Amino acid sequence: MLSCSRAALKRTCTLVSQCRHFSLYTAEHESLKDNLIKLIDKEINPYCDQWEKDKIFPAHKVFKLLGDSGYLGISKPVEYGGLGLDYSYEIAAAGAFASISCGALPMAIGVQVDMATPALTKYGSHHVKENFLRPTIAGDYVACLGVSEVGSGSDVSSIKSRAYIDGNEWVINGGKMWTTNGTQADWMCMLVNTNDNPNPHRSKSLICVPMKTKGVSVHRKINKLGMHASDTAEITMENVRVPLDNIIGQEGKGFQHQMNQFQNERIYAAAGALPAMDRAIQETIAYTSQRQAFGKSILDNQYVHYRLAELQTEVECLRALLDRCVEQHVAGEDITPQATMLKLKSGRLVREVADSCLQFWGGMGYTDDVVISRIWRDTRLMSIGGGADEVMLNVICKYMGIDPGSRK
Repeated sequence: MLSCSRAALKRTCTLVSQCRHFSLYTAEHESLKDNLIKLIDKEINPYCDQWEKDKIFPAHKVFKLLGDSGYLGISKPVEYGGLGLDYSYEIAAAGAFASISCGALPMAIGVQVDMATPALTKYGSHHVKENFLRPTIAGDYVACLGVSEVGSGSDVSSIKSRAYIDGNEWVINGGKMWTTNGTQADWMCMLVNTNDNPNPHRSKSLICVPMKTKGVSVHRKINKLGMHASDTAEITMENVRVPLDNIIGQEGKGFQHQMNQFQNERIYAAAGALPAMDRAIQETIAYTSQRQAFGKSILDNQYVHYRLAELQTEVECLRALLDRCVEQHVAGEDITPQATMLKLKSGRLVREVADSCLQFWGGMGYTDDVVISRIWRDTRLMSIGGGADEVMLNVICKYMGIDPGSRK
């Protein structure tokens, strides 16, 4: 009962194709997406309910399956095992990953392809690309991203973890919080303080840390409201030694590298949220058209079908913003303000859609037996993870020149 009905999925695809006439997406994009959905339906979706109950999925098995098929390196360089396609194909795949019947796996996959590896791909040396990017693209390694800490979530500049140089090694102490893939990861893309520059934007670096290194430990696995099949961990590091060559880009440039990396994360998150909203609306239409109350279907009430029409209209507007961001990103433009707006609107709208739709399911919506309840609890993270709504507003205000700091 938790999987999206094929009829609802067909209606969603038809509506999206009618609304989207955008030259950036071609028959090749659709072919990639269709083939990935077929793989997901055969090899992943049949097991999602059990993985949700287990509160973990076999990341190495799933990622190897995707890596062997080329889906973990779509826009990554050919010389390191990627397909070398432009970023629009990555977003087409993100839409296909959203067909997985729980939100946990698309999120975990997103860490692998668009959160832990963009900076590595763009700024990393041949050494770190060969040792970390290549096996991650192949699905041999599971990656995680280490940015947030206890007391330092969306305020990235305030992280406390530190690394100092001893001979030809970095010695790292500290810890990371809310680490997706944390209990299964082979390596972490870790943001850490590496100098004493008083400017917190100039004191940090990104370092590749193998998770089996002495001193790295999983302090605890975190139970969450949603995304149950994804393992989330608190990681501690005590005198962890890694080679100096494991740095990504220049020393002291880690904050800037991570900010750039966030743009990929925000686009990927929105690309996954849109199909979830489409699914929520279409499944709600299917349910309310059959559910009878006071001599007519729930859907026949004007408020219900008007509200669903309003929500679908908002979804299509958001889809247009996503397309614009993708087009500009492919063209190499700075999309920081647009990607931030996209992240903000996606988080707010997916909450509105999921909550409004769940209401129309009545008591059934409050059970674990239907798809809408899983969508509701999984998508609530969108306004928190990857930068909370309030942080997105702060960034937008800075670009508009209306925050107090900009006006002084």
